[in-house]
Amino acid sequence: MPRKAHIVKREIVPDPMYQSTLLSKFVNCMMYGGKKSTAQGIIYGALSIIEKKTSDEPMKLFKKAVENVKPVLEVKSRRVGGSTYQVPVEVGPNRRTSLSIRWILAYSRSRGEKSMEEKLAGELIDAANNRGNSIKKKEDTHRMAEANKAFAHYRW
Repeated sequence: MPRKAHIVKREIVPDPMYQSTLLSKFVNCMMYGGKKSTAQGIIYGALSIIEKKTSDEPMKLFKKAVENVKPVLEVKSRRVGGSTYQVPVEVGPNRRTSLSIRWILAYSRSRGEKSMEEKLAGELIDAANNRGNSIKKKEDTHRMAEANKAFAHYRW
């Protein structure tokens, strides 16, 4: 981190099919070893599966799923006088989206379906309907922050 200059956030180019920066962020997070076209193929395949299963607009469902998984609060460790406290902190907007994308990808990878497209489609449908493992992770994070509300005065 520089001492004086402010770090400028790079512009993310919208994805070619849906013109969405959120979807291109999702592609970039999903990518392994620089294989962007593979990640794009998986995500577009998952969106087509969503369209077949729900007969609804896939981008609307995708945005709703990411929005439902976004956490409002999280806990951060704060060391005060030899003991460590879990202090609840509000999550910034960029971190909220990156956490939700990360959780959706992690829990879709651990699902039981055959292909990654089916796994991702299933997790996105579950997240849009407020169920599934990624929603459970968000609720656990909120519960943890709620339980440690007594240490909120250690916030910095």
